[in-house]
Amino acid sequence: MTTAQPLVDLRDITVSFGAVKALRGVSFDLRPGEVHALLGQNGAGKSTLIKVLSGVNQRDGGTVLVHGKETNFKSAQDSRDSGIAMVYQDLSLVPSMSVASNLFLGREPHGGTRLVRNRSIVHAAQKYLTEQGFPIKASARVGALPFAYRQLTEIAKALMGDIRILVLDEPTSALSAGEEEILFKTVADVTERGVGVIYVTHRLHEVFRISDRVSVLRDGLNVGTHNTSDITMDKLVSEIVGPGHERMAQATLSVEEGDRRSAFRDESSESSTHAPVIELRGVTNARLKGVDLKVRPGEILGLAGMVGSGRTEILETMFGLRRADEGEVLFEGKPVRWGSPHQAIAAGVALVPEDRHEQGLVLADTIAANIAMPRLPQLTRAGAFTKGEANRRAKKAVSDLNVRAPGIQTKLQNLSGGNQQKVVFGKWLTPEPKLLLLDEPSVGVDVGARDEIYGIIRGFARNGCAVVVVSSELVELQLLCDTLAVIHDGRVTTRVHTSEVEGEERLHHLVQEPAR
Repeated sequence: MTTAQPLVDLRDITVSFGAVKALRGVSFDLRPGEVHALLGQNGAGKSTLIKVLSGVNQRDGGTVLVHGKETNFKSAQDSRDSGIAMVYQDLSLVPSMSVASNLFLGREPHGGTRLVRNRSIVHAAQKYLTEQGFPIKASARVGALPFAYRQLTEIAKALMGDIRILVLDEPTSALSAGEEEILFKTVADVTERGVGVIYVTHRLHEVFRISDRVSVLRDGLNVGTHNTSDITMDKLVSEIVGPGHERMAQATLSVEEGDRRSAFRDESSESSTHAPVIELRGVTNARLKGVDLKVRPGEILGLAGMVGSGRTEILETMFGLRRADEGEVLFEGKPVRWGSPHQAIAAGVALVPEDRHEQGLVLADTIAANIAMPRLPQLTRAGAFTKGEANRRAKKAVSDLNVRAPGIQTKLQNLSGGNQQKVVFGKWLTPEPKLLLLDEPSVGVDVGARDEIYGIIRGFARNGCAVVVVSSELVELQLLCDTLAVIHDGRVTTRVHTSEVEGEERLHHLVQEPAR
């Protein structure tokens, strides 16, 4: 890393949205060849700051210098033309197109037949992906890829061209350990070429693994910029959550450091000995192979496994998105063959999906409208929508889940990622489900909000709800779950009580051992 002129120098940036001051005089700089991590809770101002740099948000005050020259980007294209590439949590890929077509979108070759052009694009894309170490087929349709590979495709796309400044917003949120290593190697390679990387993350261990400097935003202010080697984990957490939040800070450290004594886990809340809420007996379909699982009232079952192992497909089968070709699904002791999620929801099943933007929310609609969506039949009387009851439920969800928003008529696209995730949970608060399915529940959730999210999940379980959790964070599964099932290639290979797994390293071994 060098002390040369900064690639980016943001000075005293202020941004307001109506009466809400999103940024209050924030300064931040990026040097050539460094990784500068940007941290903060949801709503702290991280996304707003990088959107000023991208030309999406216009500042009210302050100065933006890029390569030493004052700039005033009016659009994302202005930013891109200056050598700045952005990878947001909200992916910009076209699902119906191939990986190659997405990589070359807007810069397609001319001349020749369409077939020749397509072959040329696929060949060039595959060569690029292979050179960069991305394990993706250029000919694959993006919509058919697991979420992790869609995210890798987005990152690969951002790195194409003459890029001097790369902004990564939660880049590893859905990546496996092996895929994280690909990303980290790519980041190391580009910084060796003098590219500066702004790295927005909630995973604090990544900060110490990959960054040279770290800045913390809180309530629209920069509360500290440090050389990463000069700051400890507990100091960093304290800056993120702020004074008066000692319990939240300790809980966050528990997740980051794998402390099994964390307050998240309520040891007195043992799962019930009653009959299972849901049971899979020898379930086989296109992705599952003879799966046997049962979840009892009050139990939190964690599904551990590599990306593509079949964890998400188990949730989809429980939710009526996939049928069992062989075997059977029993709900409250009775065989069911749900043909759609509507039938599962009516029976008392709820799903918080991995990709909240594609499956869990309508970003252009309001908090109130999103929370009402899965309960429309209950909120309709004599063919008329009962807006008053819908608003009451929305206000309760916003209050109970501490959603940071001006009001229930706020559009989801104006909320931070963590607050959007809270709204997804809010959809299922009234009435509470009998079975709650969670696919990567803490993706994009900041270090402070994790405590709240885990508390919400344990609250569902204490009230007798059966909970199934898929998470790539193995420490999260250990802290949160009563029992764990390890999934390999569509099969359940191991099922253990969490107390029987001593340390994250043992769980890593279980996850990576091939099925026998």
